[in-house]
Amino acid sequence: MSETVTIPKVEYERLCAIEEDFADMMAAQLVEARIASGVEEFVPAHVADRLIDRESPLRVWREYRGLSQSALARASGVNRVQIVEIETGRNSGSVYTLRKLADVLEVAVDDIIPT
Repeated sequence: MSETVTIPKVEYERLCAIEEDFADMMAAQLVEARIASGVEEFVPAHVADRLIDRESPLRVWREYRGLSQSALARASGVNRVQIVEIETGRNSGSVYTLRKLADVLEVAVDDIIPT
């Protein structure tokens, strides 16, 4: 036979709120640890605004990292013309190409795929 406990609804809701607060604190600590270890980075508002405005994510990240198209081409081994075509939307780029660009920009491939 199982044991049961009856408590007022107000007390139950208070305990649920405490549990939710605890889960939020644990999630915040995880993010803080990822930031401290360098796994996560803060993205400045002007970068986020450009991405939200649907500007080419490859261009936004390239410029944020302070790279010209030529410098990104040299660092990634991707032809500069391909970079231009991806930034202008004329070409989407292969997964292999996007991976090389993302690696140099230190972002996930998903971060440079246009939405």
